[in-house]
Amino acid sequence: MNNIPSVDLSDFLSSDPSKKQKFVNEIGRAYEEIGFVSLKNHFLDDNLVDDLYKEVKAFFDLPEDTKKAYEIEGLGGQRGYISFGKEHAKGKKEGDLKEFWHFGQDPEPDANLTEEYPENVHVKELEHFNETGMQAYRMLEKTGIYVLRALAIYIGLDEMYFDKWVKNGNSILRPIHYPPITEEPKGAVRAGAHGDINLITLLMGASAGGLQVLRKDGEWIDAIPNEDELVINVGDMLERHTNNKLRSTIHRVVNPPREEWDTPRYSIPFFMHPRSEMPLNCLEECIDAEHPKAYEDITAGEFLHQRLVEIGLIKK
Repeated sequence: MNNIPSVDLSDFLSSDPSKKQKFVNEIGRAYEEIGFVSLKNHFLDDNLVDDLYKEVKAFFDLPEDTKKAYEIEGLGGQRGYISFGKEHAKGKKEGDLKEFWHFGQDPEPDANLTEEYPENVHVKELEHFNETGMQAYRMLEKTGIYVLRALAIYIGLDEMYFDKWVKNGNSILRPIHYPPITEEPKGAVRAGAHGDINLITLLMGASAGGLQVLRKDGEWIDAIPNEDELVINVGDMLERHTNNKLRSTIHRVVNPPREEWDTPRYSIPFFMHPRSEMPLNCLEECIDAEHPKAYEDITAGEFLHQRLVEIGLIKK
């Protein structure tokens, strides 16, 4: 396997039960084998993607002082701007060569949350920045819900099992800017090798290559989706919840060849998080004699806090 498998969400949405089951089998097997797929026929249209990249590039082109005014202390980087080099991969000291922004959940009035989410930070210099970001947020959230429904069927759960946890969940949309590289990096890359924290991550096409996925045999392969496809991968929360049945695969964003150092890279992942009270206890459907329970019980909120400390966004 030299690239990630491609699956078609229209199969799952079909009225034909055999097509729906085909999608379930394909995405389930891919997530057991490599933890990544590319997905066609999702809910994010080309015009919205173009508008979002336009707004994102305009934001990162703002003066440094203007951007830093939107870096809010005390939020653990959960909303607004996070400046260059602040985040690092778990176990690494060198900061990643990136700056980014976080859009978060705008919960429904009757969400009955056990925690209060921080409010989104509004950029006054760009009239359509926040509106466009939240439109993309909703379409990626909708796509993610259907992917999780397919995975619930694959695991042997009720199809709607994840709905109650991810509806009004603590998901994050993260536009990232990897600036041009101006000098030899000292041990740092655009994004160090890591697994994602959340249930699943949905990534729209980046403006340049660089995303690589670690295969089971230890080989790094380029993750290159077809045009108009999303890259979707399993995160650590889902790996833990499924007792390692579904794989949270290590991935990275490597630095470009030297002749391309002057080229910036933009990337916009959507990290799908559940409500903080969701138990990530290993599912009984994923435990047997050959696969004993691998993890202690923990909630999504507790796990998220641990990992934000480990990657440097929350100080101990």
